[in-house]
This record gives sequence, structure tokens and C-alpha cells, in this order.
Amino acid sequence: MSLTNMTIAEAGAALATSKISAVELTAAHNDAIAALNPRLNAFITTTPELALSQAKAADARLKAGSAGPLTGIPLAIKDLFCTAGIRTTAGSKILSPFVPPYESTVTQQLLDAGTVFLGKVNLDEFAMGSANITSAYGTVENPWKRNGSDAKLVPGGSSGGSAAAVAARLAMGATGTDTGGSIRQPAAFTGLAGIKPTYGRCSRYGIIAFSSSLDQAGPMARTVEDCAILLQAMAGFDPKDSTSAERALPDFRAATKGGVRGKKIGIPAEYRMDGMSPEILALWEQGIAWLKAEGAEVREISLPHTKYGLPVYYIVAPAEASSNLARYDGVRFGARVDGEDLIDMYERTRAAGFGAEVKRRIMIGTYVLSAGYYDAYYLRAQKIRALILRDFETAFADVDAILTPTAPSAAFGLGEKMDDPVTMYLNDVFTVPASLAGVPAMSVPAGLSAEGLPLGLQVIGKHFDEETVLSVSAALERAAGFSALPTIRAGASA
Repeated sequence: MSLTNMTIAEAGAALATSKISAVELTAAHNDAIAALNPRLNAFITTTPELALSQAKAADARLKAGSAGPLTGIPLAIKDLFCTAGIRTTAGSKILSPFVPPYESTVTQQLLDAGTVFLGKVNLDEFAMGSANITSAYGTVENPWKRNGSDAKLVPGGSSGGSAAAVAARLAMGATGTDTGGSIRQPAAFTGLAGIKPTYGRCSRYGIIAFSSSLDQAGPMARTVEDCAILLQAMAGFDPKDSTSAERALPDFRAATKGGVRGKKIGIPAEYRMDGMSPEILALWEQGIAWLKAEGAEVREISLPHTKYGLPVYYIVAPAEASSNLARYDGVRFGARVDGEDLIDMYERTRAAGFGAEVKRRIMIGTYVLSAGYYDAYYLRAQKIRALILRDFETAFADVDAILTPTAPSAAFGLGEKMDDPVTMYLNDVFTVPASLAGVPAMSVPAGLSAEGLPLGLQVIGKHFDEETVLSVSAALERAAGFSALPTIRAGASA
């Protein structure tokens, strides 16, 4: 088997038994990045020398018998996580010169676990987008192709660089962040597994903020088990993050072996929408059939306020973004464009440093927080958000998990849908409600579209019950037997 085609679990076992070395594994991924990243644009910054240095340290740990399940595993880090001494841009011009003096908690925990960092991967600017087309460092290309077509497709967003890197075998796994679907939707578009944990499960310290009450770090990988292994290292209480939950960590990897016999799975009526793609609906029905065959009990449930999810999200998230992005003023860090006076410098810096989508969301957020509109928009949105949370709590009194589609379509082409922001926002219609409620949710690759593109199913769980999400997701993964490969990948002839 090609070194770049191994799963994290397989590579961990091979490293532990000295069948391969961390240096060999890292060198293979460095070579893959050098060959394919000029085409895919998945990485903004590559760190091949640092990766080999970390790999040598990992081999020493392996030889000393002090290694863990992630020692020597090469990962891609979304360029929203601050990494000490390595440029961190958030996909924005305004942070192009920023080199953090400190490490985010999540990446520090991964380093402590012995992982190897291959570099920082591309994303929608400040994580604002669902197609990875708003980055100041160029669009990312999905390594998948439609049958009989060489048209470039989007990898989803905002974690599109993470998704493309893992799908194309440039990295074994990647960190992502999910605010309204930015782990799950790109995972579905690229044939990967990706989990958004419960809000508060992973520390937000050192992650450049978009929407503070929604942002949550999580892993993306090629299998559910690999996601569980990564989540084990990424999660945990952090006193530096006031929203971090002080709760014991279960054995996430063991949960993937649990099965679903006797579990109650909810199917929300409101997710069956008018004009829904027949192939998405058929995949959902297939997922229901798979879980029934595995011994699960399926029940129809109602999440009546789901239909308000998108409008609520696009009030709450921009409002918080408006506040969070006020710190980028050209004074403290990042790029500066000098002006005639302080106010002029602020305006010039932000005009040059922020892209169109970021400016759009700042303006929306500032508007809904302004005097005279706060009660009409922001306060009302927060009240409806509370009702969405109550819907989930009511549903979870009767079921253990909820099954839905992840995205309303397969990956679409670069240039399609881009001129209409509202159409772009609809990509998150199935993922946003779980984000607003703060519950864990995971996307699993479950089939191919008629055009040969991956489609995902979403499993939603109770607060801090990632174990059930992982066990249901693993059951779907086994039943689906998804083995299709993207056209552009390390080791492929194309």
C-alpha cells in the first residue's frame, strides 16, 4: 500500500511495529504536496523542513517506546489555528504578515501527541464561506471530478483546504473549524468523514474568531475511526477558554466499534424540503434502511423551528463577526495601510485588507446590532435560536441520534452559484441548526451522485454524546462501504 493512502489507524500500527518510519511517512506526504499543491492550492504555507524535524523526533519516541496513537502522523492545519513561529493568515490579506508568538490549545495538544505538521491549509477568508472561494490566497480545487468532465469543482468551505488536502492524500488528517457547517459540508463534498463536536468540547483558545458562540474545532479524516483518534487528542478542558467544558473525555475510538442495535434514530420531517434533489432523498432513505438492518429503531420526529435556522444564523454569526473583526485596525498586528490620520488609516487598512464577503458580513452584523435594529433582528434571532435548541432537546428525549443529509447537493463547479450570496448561503441549510444548538454532528461519505461525486449523510447527537454520533456514523460507514477515490490524488496517474 502507498504510504499516502494509509489511514491514520493503519499508519499508527505500522509505525508502532517499525514497518515504516515517521520520516518515510512524512517525506512521502511532502513529495505529494510538492507535486499536487500547485494545482489544488490546498496549502497556503508549507513547512517541509519543520515536518521532517518533527518526524525525526517522532521516530525517537517510537524507538524509546513512549509513542501514542498519533506519534508520527502527518497532519494539515487549517490556517485559522495560531501556530507559534508559523505564519497564520485566516485566508485574509489583513493577516498576511502575522506570525503568532503562541500556539493554539488544539494544535499544542496535537503536537504533544507527537503529530507532524505539514503546513497551514487554505480556507474561506476568516472562515466566511461554504465553497473556499473567498480566500485572499486563491480558490481551492476539489480533487474529485464529474464523470467525463475536467471542470474544476469547489471543495466546500470554509475548511476546503483541509478537505482537499486529506482527500487528495496530501495529509492523513486535518483540523477544521465548524461555525455553520464548515467541517461537515466540505467533508461531504470530498468523500471524507468530519465531526463538529459539542460546543465547548475543544478549546477555542488560539483559533482566530469568526462567531464566538458558534465556532468549534474538529477533525477531518478518511474514516470515522481516524476522526475519533484525532478528536481524542484535540478535545479536553482548557482554563484559557471560558467556553471550554470541564468534562471527562470518553474513549472515542472505542465508540466506533459500538454498533447501533437498540438505538433510536430520529428522522426530522422538516428536512424533507420542496425541490429537494431526488438523489439526496434516495441516499437518505438508503441510510435509514442501513440503520434498520443494523438493528436500530427509526422514528419520525419534528424540529419545527429548523426552517428559521439559516436566517437566524445569518443574523447571529455576522453580528459576532462584526464585533470580533473590529480588532483588525492596522495598529496592533497584521497589515497596515497608512492614511492622513488615525481614522483614515483604519478605513484604508480595512478596505485593502478585507475581501468582499467579509465586508458584507461585517456590514450586516453592524446593522443588526445598531440602535433601533438590535431588538428587531439580533434579539429576536437569539430568541428563535433558543427555540431551535429546545426542539433538539425535545427530540432527544425520545431518540438517541438524528439522521439527515449533510448538504443539499454534491460539489458544484467553480464559477457556479458564486454571483448570488443567498444561493451560496443555502449550502448550509442542513448543517446550521446543529451549530445553533451546539450539539455534535458528523458527516459520513455514503454514496456517489449520478455524476460520480461523493454525497454525505449527517448524524446529529445529544450534547457531549459524541460516542453515539461516532457509533452511528461508523455503522453507516460500514454499511455504505464507500471506497471511491478522487481523480487527483497522490500516486494517481492523472
